[in-house]
Amino acid sequence: MKSQNTWLIVFFVIAILSFTNCKNKSNPNPELASAGLVRGDLLLCGDGQFGEVSFSLSCDYEIRDAFDLAVSLLHSFEYAEAEKAFAKVIDVDPECAMAYWGVAMSIYHALWKAPNPEELAKGSRILKLAEPLPKTVKEQEYLNAIGSYFKDWEKIDHKTRALKMEKNMESIYKTYPDDTEAAIFYALALKSTADPEDKNHTNERKAGKILEDIFPDQPNHPGIAHYIIHNYDNPELAPMALTTARRYADIAPNSAHAQHMPSHIFTRLGLWDESINSNLRSADAARCYADASGMEGHWTSEIHALDYLLYAYLQQGNTAKTKELYEYISGIKVVWGNNASLAYPFAANPARMVLENKDWELAANLPIPSVALSWEKYPWEKSILHFTRALGSAHLGNIISAEKELATLQSLHEDLVKLQDDYKADQVMIQVKASQAWIEFARGNHEKALQFMQESAILEDNTEKHPVTPGEVIPARELLGDLLLALDNPREALSAYEMALKNSPNRFNGLYGAAIAAKTLGDTQKARQYFELLVQATGSSLSDRPEVEEAKTFIQEYIG
Repeated sequence: MKSQNTWLIVFFVIAILSFTNCKNKSNPNPELASAGLVRGDLLLCGDGQFGEVSFSLSCDYEIRDAFDLAVSLLHSFEYAEAEKAFAKVIDVDPECAMAYWGVAMSIYHALWKAPNPEELAKGSRILKLAEPLPKTVKEQEYLNAIGSYFKDWEKIDHKTRALKMEKNMESIYKTYPDDTEAAIFYALALKSTADPEDKNHTNERKAGKILEDIFPDQPNHPGIAHYIIHNYDNPELAPMALTTARRYADIAPNSAHAQHMPSHIFTRLGLWDESINSNLRSADAARCYADASGMEGHWTSEIHALDYLLYAYLQQGNTAKTKELYEYISGIKVVWGNNASLAYPFAANPARMVLENKDWELAANLPIPSVALSWEKYPWEKSILHFTRALGSAHLGNIISAEKELATLQSLHEDLVKLQDDYKADQVMIQVKASQAWIEFARGNHEKALQFMQESAILEDNTEKHPVTPGEVIPARELLGDLLLALDNPREALSAYEMALKNSPNRFNGLYGAAIAAKTLGDTQKARQYFELLVQATGSSLSDRPEVEEAKTFIQEYIG
């Protein structure tokens, strides 16, 4: 798992190109020194390519290239480096108001977890320092837009403030139709306020159209490609982003996040080889960044990439690679970065390992990961572990243990309801109902079991997966197929598996389940179809899973 690239700790591009030829202005903001800006040399991978951005602004001509690099970093969610870059612009031209805008945007990180109170207070301080600075009318509008998010953050909730920012960005977009950055940041704002339960993907379609219209004129812009992928990261729209996904990594080759993002689309489409290659590059770049930063432990971006990588290996039935990677992940004890993004993979990875392999004994006894995280802060992520134990116990017939885990799930659901986190509360309720289904099946109450499992599947059908995850640890509709097979109802089981495969193409257990259901029905043609898809999906991995051998044998007998 060692890095194959060499990271260069590089002085900011301006120090090389122009800082030596310009005079620093006197700083009109004496409070700037205590504003808490992230500072230091930029840590740029390789030759520092992050795409092409040209942002028109009224600051010193000498800092234009530096400012554009900072915006490029911002567009690929390299937030720490983006803030350092904007801080360096401020150091050279402290009257560059848009550099303060850039710092505030680096703190907002629209598609991630909302900034904490300390970050919100810092953003407010930075924007206040920009108020007396000279600026154009348009620059003031940009500052007003991000300012509407930070204003009154102590009194107004995150969602309301994000919607205010979106409306302000819409106004800028409509007022300045030739401003590409206005269009791009408006598209980002639309995605940040999209309703995760909107199955029509209204905001995402609107944002995607805006971005697609300007992409031909700026084919190397990192933000356009990046946000197309985010907006089309759902089963219906993912095919529309495939070409873009294959381009983004080349646009910003030195960004760990840019190397990873295409795998969101590859995962949606079941393109496992491409997802694997994408996340290998991303994890490598993330480790390089961690080495160069001097931070102890593993960075968020590496863990996120490894989560997607493990998922892809599992879908290929690649036992050797899966075990090797899981051992590496299990050895990670110290992490740094966005803890909300770290908690999910550390809960999901061990759950996936046992659930995808239907190892119910290990599932029933799944331990809490030993990584240094405060699990009580992450009720949804923690619920995954208890859900796995509940399924494992129910499949073993240990109803008492399964009910204990179910009670914990119900308690975690109540916690999320109290926190008014409706999305995550629904995610836990999907697990609650699925657990109830398999507990009732273990009891012999088949009608109740089917009712609970159908309710779980319907609830999951009406919600989108969270962007932090490559997919549910086990899709509810796939689990419904398993239950229907266990109830000797292969016809409805086949229908359930086929519906699951529409949302999650080429999932190993979905393809195998569909093949077995068809075979049980006596539909040898359809059974062969799904067995062949399973062999194709796992072919490059040389899978040793018995299901693949079964598929090959059936195909050979069918031909014979």
